Amino acid sequence: MSMQRTNVYAAPEDLALIKEAARRPGVAEAEIIREGLHLAAMANRVWDAPLDWPIFEGSGEPVTRDEITETIAEGRRGA
Repeated sequence: MSMQRTNVYAAPEDLALIKEAARRPGVAEAEIIREGLHLAAMANRVWDAPLDWPIFEGSGEPVTRDEITETIAEGRRGA
């Protein structure tokens, strides 16, 4: 993966947290920062198109265990 250098200002408290987070598993502080940048970028991503969520029929009310069992039984009987 190609990397590009950039400068970022950070609070000393945050830098101390990054230093500690990197020390424990023995990774570079830069790796912690790169992971944080990626998570922030993905969390703020705007998609061009809406997600195609499936639509289910029904009232929206929770179903009971007996209703689930009956529906499965009907499916097995080919109803």
